[in-house]
Amino acid sequence: MTLQLITSTAHADETAGLALANDADAHNVALEGVTRIDLNFPKFTDGRAFSQAFVLRRRGYKGDIRAHGDVLIDQLLQMQRSGFSSAVLRADQDAAHGQRLLGHYKGFYQGDAVHAAPHFSDAA
Repeated sequence: MTLQLITSTAHADETAGLALANDADAHNVALEGVTRIDLNFPKFTDGRAFSQAFVLRRRGYKGDIRAHGDVLIDQLLQMQRSGFSSAVLRADQDAAHGQRLLGHYKGFYQGDAVHAAPHFSDAA
């Protein structure tokens, strides 16, 4: 899954998604008809949205999961592996640098939110 980076000054889509509070249980969210879910990082040290995204993907949600809030480029790789499909970067973050960071790793041995099985099991 490719992570789309959005600068905070140029939202690609201003229509609101389903905003999920950080303390909401992602296991109990009704997903029917929802095309985008907005998850919030109130500060970069609060990682509850990673868990929410992971649960939503494992539940089979195929729509856009968008990160909002205190989103740093340092978090992008983990966001991608946790199931996020887009991220609105904090204003002081460089989207081009973030995109380069995402390109450093072409593959992983471990599974992720979208691919539950370890990738090396495909060769077996």
